[in-house]
Amino acid sequence: MNPPWLVYRTRWSALSLAAAGVLIAMSLPSCATRRARVAPYSLPKSAYPATAKSNVVEVLHGVRIEDPYRWLEDDNSPETKAWVEAQNRVTFRFLERIPERPRLRQRLTQLWNYERYGLPFREGDRYFFTRNDGLQNQSVLYVAESLDAPPRVLLDPNALSPDGTVALTGVAVSRDGRRLAYGVAVAGSDWQEWHVRDVDSGTDLPDVVRWVKFSAASWARDGSGFFYSRYDEPTAAEKLTRVNYFHKLYFHRLGTPQSEDVLVYHRPDQKEWGFQGHVTDDGRYLIITVTHGTDPKNRVFYQDLQTPGAPVVELLNDFDASYNFVDNDGPVFWFHTDLEAPRGRVIAIDTRQPARAHWREVIPQAAETIQAVSTVNQQFFVNYLRDARTQVKVFDLAGRFVREVELPGLGTAGGFAGKRTDTETFYSFTSFATPAVIYRYDAATGSSTVFRRPQVAFDPAQYETRQVFYTSRDGTRVPMFISHKKGLRLHGRNPTLLYGYGGFNISLTPGFSVANLVWMELGGVYAQPNLRGGGEYGEEWHQAGTRLRKQNVFDDFIAAAEWLIAHRYTSRRHLAIAGGSNGGLLVGACMTQRPELFAAALPAVGVLDMLRFHKFTIGWAWTSDYGSPENPQEFAALLDYSPLHNLKPGVRYPATLITTADHDDRVVPAHSFKFAARLQECHAGGPPVLIRIETKAGHGAGKPTTKLIEEAADRLAFLVAVLGVKMPAGDTATAPAPR
Repeated sequence: MNPPWLVYRTRWSALSLAAAGVLIAMSLPSCATRRARVAPYSLPKSAYPATAKSNVVEVLHGVRIEDPYRWLEDDNSPETKAWVEAQNRVTFRFLERIPERPRLRQRLTQLWNYERYGLPFREGDRYFFTRNDGLQNQSVLYVAESLDAPPRVLLDPNALSPDGTVALTGVAVSRDGRRLAYGVAVAGSDWQEWHVRDVDSGTDLPDVVRWVKFSAASWARDGSGFFYSRYDEPTAAEKLTRVNYFHKLYFHRLGTPQSEDVLVYHRPDQKEWGFQGHVTDDGRYLIITVTHGTDPKNRVFYQDLQTPGAPVVELLNDFDASYNFVDNDGPVFWFHTDLEAPRGRVIAIDTRQPARAHWREVIPQAAETIQAVSTVNQQFFVNYLRDARTQVKVFDLAGRFVREVELPGLGTAGGFAGKRTDTETFYSFTSFATPAVIYRYDAATGSSTVFRRPQVAFDPAQYETRQVFYTSRDGTRVPMFISHKKGLRLHGRNPTLLYGYGGFNISLTPGFSVANLVWMELGGVYAQPNLRGGGEYGEEWHQAGTRLRKQNVFDDFIAAAEWLIAHRYTSRRHLAIAGGSNGGLLVGACMTQRPELFAAALPAVGVLDMLRFHKFTIGWAWTSDYGSPENPQEFAALLDYSPLHNLKPGVRYPATLITTADHDDRVVPAHSFKFAARLQECHAGGPPVLIRIETKAGHGAGKPTTKLIEEAADRLAFLVAVLGVKMPAGDTATAPAPR
């Protein structure tokens, strides 16, 4: 989860580096302890920097809208840079006063220092995977001639910058395993630059492809080059804010400059369409997935690569459902779709007879929700969510059930990638108290063996997770995971962190976070509800939290808070809420609608100005979930909950630490800047309302480990201070030997 981002329709990736980075960055942390005391930390209004106001007024759909802080949208102006410096001085001066902050950073560093592996995948006769020794800023890509052979470093992103702010965003290996195409991003930007490395020698070829965004790379079967998508080059001043329109699909031939790349497909008449090119495993077809913003619905076109100059065929052009290409058997294409099946099914389309009357259902819709489908060992591997927990089933190519994959417990499994002819695959399993374990799965026998198991300095047996179901405002039944140390007393005073997202068909499932572990280790409760707007129960659940129904998401989150209080997990004085990106919107909306319900709020990289989100970078793409401010009816709904526009003078708001970054070109930092300025203006005083602005960082993906630890320590320290948490004596709450 992750943030409002352009959803790609790609295969079930074996190595989703960018996604992993986002999940880590958005896994909001904290800490807590045994007994609460009155919080001694507060700030008078005079402590905040004075923010100039301009006389900007617009009339939208007959409504007068004041926007006095619009000047903060210009991130390049000297005035904005001076404001950022002034805000950071106040914030870090506050954080440095908190005596527990160094201990929290020390414990986070100690726990973060464990070996982490990415999922292996094979191309040619070689295996590729990532590894982080613990505190490396970026994970390193390795290659091995076999699973038993010693691996060697193929690409170390830590060598690309002295501070770890150049991140690996994606990799694609040619079918013979001899060439690596890899993307890098600087300071967390969505812009990528792709290079090519010779796997044998470990040296880069001259090839460089720039201005890539929202795109992977896919090699031609003969290794002659790869397909990718890009936008036109922006000016230096506009590259972090300019609206992204007119995506184009290209083919880059090795050994040639980017200026000679072949434009494969674009649509000058459709500025909002995005294109993802994927070469089928047999090398015959180029599958072109056509997206329209973040809408789950998409189109699918294809080109026959066996025929030079073959036309692009518009196979699925009705934009009536989600169609995720799985694999093909010659001209027969398999798709995972929600057409007439909101929880998903698998269908087969024979491209020689593409009319709907000839479509064939292979795996029907089930009670569970399909998350992804892959083919390995001439079988379908179907990853389901059952009440937000992973369940994986195997079917033969005719759709007959073969077996269920035995998983270690209640948690999240991902992976199962490969080719249809492979007899092995790999998957990871994680839970709230289980760091990701990598398993090798023998597809012929159905047996799993551990490939890599992390060793972390804590005892998972001391923690427990339960799933509860509560009722939202309109009677909807909503699930929620609750994790904490065993033996928790329900006396209504436990510091509790309620984390949510609720949008863009993204599912929140159990996952390990060092920062959340520290919160639980010191006695805190971590609660994660599965709000409407997500994908946990399929497209109907998603749609129930979009556009004119977005308020359902906020109602679900508020109901979760009220349930935790009613069941004596916590109280209003001890409850904090957190979320990132779309989750930052969630926090902003709930703290403005119910400021008395929460003691603290942590909105991260949030979408907070709902009347102008569509005017920057890829923000226009989010109208499928939010609706458009250009539509009068949707404008009224957006204005009704827009966090920036619902701050009211004289209200005592929760203690708030807003976090953003100067290179965020997904949700531009102006959202957070304007919200912070208005919050400081309106706040009645008392609890601090601060903004922490990271430098040389973006929306979250690729953030170096050092910055992750520093930011987590600051969030934890803020909660310790404002919730009045008393940390126990000693270096840590518990420090058992590594397991």
